Amino acid sequence: MPRNTPGDELCSPDGLPCRCSAESLCTVEAVLSVDERGQMVLPKDVREKAGIRPGDKLALISWERDGEVCCLALMKTGRLSGMVKQVLGPLVDGTA
Repeated sequence: MPRNTPGDELCSPDGLPCRCSAESLCTVEAVLSVDERGQMVLPKDVREKAGIRPGDKLALISWERDGEVCCLALMKTGRLSGMVKQVLGPLVDGTA
């Protein structure tokens, strides 16, 4: 899949700037389809590369621009920082 280095002007097909840090690369890992129930599948190679195993909890993080979500990301909950863990912890643990 295409890879853009931080020096590249654009990472997104809609022409928005990337905002990648100097230490990272923007990578399109896969193109997913959403079924009629709103579900999608992460391909096996992506799950293996990210170390995602059955039962793992993932946080869905969104960024908004001009009132619309422009970017979504998944992060293993174990990587969330302390303050975010306090807010999301009950949701992740199922106690909320």
